[in-house]
Formats: sequence, structure tokens, C-alpha cells
Amino acid sequence: MKHNWPFLVLSALVLALLVSLGNWQLARKAEKAAYIAAIQARLKAAPVAVPAAPDPVADQFLAVQATGRFTGGDIRVLVSTRDYGAGYRIVQAFETGGRRLLVDRGYIRVADKDAPRPAGDATVEGNLHWPEERDSYTPENDLAGNTWYARDVAALAAALNTEEVLVVARSEAPKSAHILPLPLDTSTIPNRHLEYIITWYGLAAVWVLMTVYFLKRRSAKAKQ
Repeated sequence: MKHNWPFLVLSALVLALLVSLGNWQLARKAEKAAYIAAIQARLKAAPVAVPAAPDPVADQFLAVQATGRFTGGDIRVLVSTRDYGAGYRIVQAFETGGRRLLVDRGYIRVADKDAPRPAGDATVEGNLHWPEERDSYTPENDLAGNTWYARDVAALAAALNTEEVLVVARSEAPKSAHILPLPLDTSTIPNRHLEYIITWYGLAAVWVLMTVYFLKRRSAKAKQ
């Protein structure tokens, strides 16, 4: 039995590591669920006026409402949706209370990309958002063709001469004929911790079975 002690100690250490990783993922799952629930509550909260100086961290996902006027041209941001396929998000300047904000009005089909979107009075309800969609793999925007590949708030604001404040519309009144709102939700926030929990606890169970099997085989050989 003594010659098994080094292996048993090693096996116990490995088992403790696997179980601790499973426990950690269990805690992370609970934290992620609470985080998603908090965002969902904020997205669906009663809207307030757009803050005078919104903070990209503190005011992320804040539900807001503004009455004003869409003005000028728009920017088309390439998007693909599960239900409607490829199309564009329409981002336009919105004048309200002496301010110029960005409004992501929603989705249009590729066939409607050149349909007129006249300026006009509207009340917009939605959520503040500062998306981080650009990485090293994102193509450069096609400014000449008005095809953008990311909603870079600073770049959009510079192009449309607005504040660096983006409202992702949940609804517009009056409703636009060609634009389908794509409101913010939590579907894009990954929560795969259950998979990791199953993986680590599963590996722990397999490790126990392998340890028992190894010890039985060693014991059987010792009796021969």
C-alpha cells in the first residue's frame, strides 16, 4: 500500500484542482446570470431624458426618450440578423433640445438601402449604447459607398457632427415605413458557464474512475 501513496497524493491534488475549477465556474455562472438580469432590468426600465453629459460606463444601456427631429443624411452599418438576413442599420443625426445625438433607427433590407429617409419630427424611445464592435479583423469603413462595418460612436459622431451619444431605438413615433427597430437585448452576451461546469466536474468524475481502475490493476498485479 505504501508504494501507492505518491500516486494517491498526486491524484488527490489533481482531483482538488478539477473540483475547484468546477466550483469557480459555478460561481461565475451565478455572477453572469445576475449581470444579465441587471442589464435586462435596465433595458426595460421606464425611459428618462437623455442626461446632459452621459457617461459611457455609468449610463450604458440607460433607457431614454427624446423628442426632436431627424436631420441630414444617414450612415449605413452592415448587419446580419437571424430572422431577416443581411441588411443595414441606419444611423442618423437627431436634433433635440438644442443637441445633436446619434440614433440607431434599426434595420433596412439591402434592397431598401437607397430608399429616401426624409427628415422629420419624431419621438424616439431606446437605450444608450457605446458598442465595441471594431477589432483587428474589422474592415475599414467604405466611406465613399456609405457602408460601415462597426458602430464606432466617435467616428459616427464626427461624420454626422453630433455628440458622442448613441441611442439604439426601441420605437419611433411616428413609425418609419422602411425601418425595423433592432432594440438592444442580452442575447449576444455569452453565458456558457454551464458547459464549463459540466466539463470540469465530468473530468473530476473520470479522474476518480481512472484512479480506482489504476489502483485495482496495480493491486491485482501485486497478488500475482
